[in-house]
Amino acid sequence: MTAALLVIHWACGVVVLAESLNKLERTAPCRRGLGPRERTTEWLKALAWLLLALGAGCAVARPVLGLPLPDLGDACIALGFAALIVRTRIKEG
Repeated sequence: MTAALLVIHWACGVVVLAESLNKLERTAPCRRGLGPRERTTEWLKALAWLLLALGAGCAVARPVLGLPLPDLGDACIALGFAALIVRTRIKEG
């Protein structure tokens, strides 16, 4: 069971890391013409994608660094984010 959780956690980490880095690259909180509310929203969006990228990076690096195995909660969170990302990609076509 723990090996399966590790594989699921790692695979979901790869999906979330790829998507979060993609979204983070397209976020532009410092661009011209943004009002205070839009700028704050962009900074919060960039912060959220950065935190997701850090968490997903830890999930991908976990087997290499010898960190403790993920528990069911960690795997479910990663799987939930990965499912939302895949659903959005399928919906966009």
